[in-house]
Amino acid sequence: MASGLAGDLTRTKSLDRLNSDAEGGENKLERTLGPWSLVALGIGAVIGAGLFSLTGIAAAEHAGPAVVISFAIASIACAFAGMCYSELAGMIPVAGSAYTYAYATMGEFVAWIIGWDLVLEYAVGAATVSVSWSSYVTRFLRDTLGINLPPSLVHSPFETYTLADGATAHGLVNLPAILIIVGASALLMIGIRESARVNAVVVAIKLAVVAVVVGVGLFYIKAQNYVPFIPENTGTFGEYGWSGIMRGAGVVFFAYVGFDAVSTAAQEAKNPQRNMMIGILGSLAICTVIYIAFAGVLTGLVHYDAMKGDAAPVNTAIAQTPFPWLKSLVTLGVIAGFSTVILVLLLGQSRVFYSMSQDRLLPGFFSKIHPTWKTPYRSNLFFMVFTSALGGFLPISQLGHMTSIGTLLAFMLVCAGVIILRRTQPDARRDYRTPLVPLVPILGIVSCFAMMVSLDGETWLRLVAWLALGLVIYFAWSRRNSRLGREQAA
Repeated sequence: MASGLAGDLTRTKSLDRLNSDAEGGENKLERTLGPWSLVALGIGAVIGAGLFSLTGIAAAEHAGPAVVISFAIASIACAFAGMCYSELAGMIPVAGSAYTYAYATMGEFVAWIIGWDLVLEYAVGAATVSVSWSSYVTRFLRDTLGINLPPSLVHSPFETYTLADGATAHGLVNLPAILIIVGASALLMIGIRESARVNAVVVAIKLAVVAVVVGVGLFYIKAQNYVPFIPENTGTFGEYGWSGIMRGAGVVFFAYVGFDAVSTAAQEAKNPQRNMMIGILGSLAICTVIYIAFAGVLTGLVHYDAMKGDAAPVNTAIAQTPFPWLKSLVTLGVIAGFSTVILVLLLGQSRVFYSMSQDRLLPGFFSKIHPTWKTPYRSNLFFMVFTSALGGFLPISQLGHMTSIGTLLAFMLVCAGVIILRRTQPDARRDYRTPLVPLVPILGIVSCFAMMVSLDGETWLRLVAWLALGLVIYFAWSRRNSRLGREQAA
């Protein structure tokens, strides 16, 4: 019995089987994404509000003007994982990302854990971002267009707001949060090509906004704001000095997470052996340049001390220029950034669910492909309802760290997968090879684990509780219905 259980938990899918499943059957996804569509997906997932918020926090509290070094260090940590993702995405051009890679390397049980973890990462991430999107849209309509939405329709039932007479009242529903989730889900159901086009347009808008802010801000930089470039440490670890730069790197690291969502679209990429590497590493490189340029201008416009405790440091920096309209432009950039993050997170969510359903670790209902749209529309529809309910009715902002811890766990398993496949499948086709294996994957594992350890205890408890629920589902249903398990038994 024990050996049978152990065999069930460790059964793996071969690379040939994974690739043949992807290219055959009636539930086949359509390959339509080129390299630049994949790069745009990566930028859409990475460049969000973190650009406008984490930069000021890291500079004011930890690194000072040397926050640009923090961004560079964080990008190196992401590059370790990105190189490992690129190798596996080329070898296994199948939807599902880290879930699929784990199934091929570490077995069904680990694959289930990471798949279940990714469900939480993407769903909670999209819902959390939808709440922030709602807040920025409400502010933009009020301050720019003079449109005031009813407070009861922009707050969840668990949130309160102040009435004109000073009394407090509870909200009814966060309607804008629901609408953006429904809109993004509908777009994803209609087609991946259409979704990629809309994503590319919105990415162009937010990059244009960032370019304008950086371009205008360059002319109003004050050199004295860069002095000292690395502020002297206060005597406390993480407060300036090199320890502050490292702490700042930990803070801004989470501005980069999301590029892994590119790999979930591997089964819809043209020439994935080449294009996945371009999409993952290309988007990381572009985002790194953007983050460093933006951080350099921000700390040049305002002394880092002045941003301490500032809820809107970018607006404070823009006030140093004679162009007040830049504030509205920044808000528009944040809204555009949030929109693409939601779109790409929901894309990744539905593709992981689709892959798990294909393997019958989840009901086959979710892997049905629409005959015209060629998308897993039932998975999209399910998460449209689930995620919009989270965003519209629950105060989920405190769950934001769940997205980070889930992403880091996925990064670690992908890095481990590269090491395992180099030993078990040394002759498999690898159009892109991660350099210096096992050093680079080990550095990726260590850096990601260090980030996970820095998260608070409540975040770990929520992760353990979610995984415990997943274990109940796996042993009660998924293990007995596994497609691979039934085939082996037959």
